[in-house]
Amino acid sequence: MRCFLLWIACLCSVFLTLPFRADGIEVDPELADVPSQDFTLGKDPNKRYFLIGPRTGAAAPAEGYKLLVVLPGGGGNAEFLPFVQRISKHALPQEYLVAQLVAPKWSADQPATWPTAKSRVAKMKFTTEEFLSAVIDDAAKRHKLDPRHCYTLSWSSGGPAGYAAALSNQKITGSFVAMSVFKPDQLPPLKQAEGKAFYLYHSSEDRICPFRMAEQAQKSLAGSKAKVELKKYAGGHGWRGPVFDEIRTGIEWLEINHSAPPQP
Repeated sequence: MRCFLLWIACLCSVFLTLPFRADGIEVDPELADVPSQDFTLGKDPNKRYFLIGPRTGAAAPAEGYKLLVVLPGGGGNAEFLPFVQRISKHALPQEYLVAQLVAPKWSADQPATWPTAKSRVAKMKFTTEEFLSAVIDDAAKRHKLDPRHCYTLSWSSGGPAGYAAALSNQKITGSFVAMSVFKPDQLPPLKQAEGKAFYLYHSSEDRICPFRMAEQAQKSLAGSKAKVELKKYAGGHGWRGPVFDEIRTGIEWLEINHSAPPQP
């Protein structure tokens, strides 16, 4: 019994000494050179996002920063920040900024983490597409951006909104969608995919979001004259293997195949 109590005491002391931010997110010393800022648009608590970067000591690129906008899977909550900071550090060059959106909570049991114009939930006051567009505009006010390189990264529950935003927003020049569903009836017209770039990342062993949906997305988007790449991986649903290498590969593909930015 005494040994058990000592073990509990030691375990508690470990957790009490871990560094945490004021909002409860664990601080990892490894990420000290990957700064992030916590912003709320228009003082609306449902419009919260983290802007990650610029990297400590990095010079601003002459043509402006490339921007990656992230819609996390799961509950889309703020606790994904350390993982997204690692994406910034290990998968992206220093000329990138990363904007991680935090999913609004309109009700305790809302059916969609990232509700869109075609997947609305009760009490919502804005769509994910509107939120994402406002974040891009806010980042552009804070830093010079390169409009040729504005990409989204979404996975699992974030995927449907990733598709919807890419199809409806001309500011987005490429979209990386991982391990997610594809439901065309809940998206803008697929004809709007023409010229757009989509990198799809999915496991053929996925039992949560069937691989056939990624295959359908590839076929349907390509049929609408989009540029599409489908990368298959092993192991089932979730980020597996050399995650950051895989994300880097997808972003590099988007950089080569991105669509034209909107005209000023």
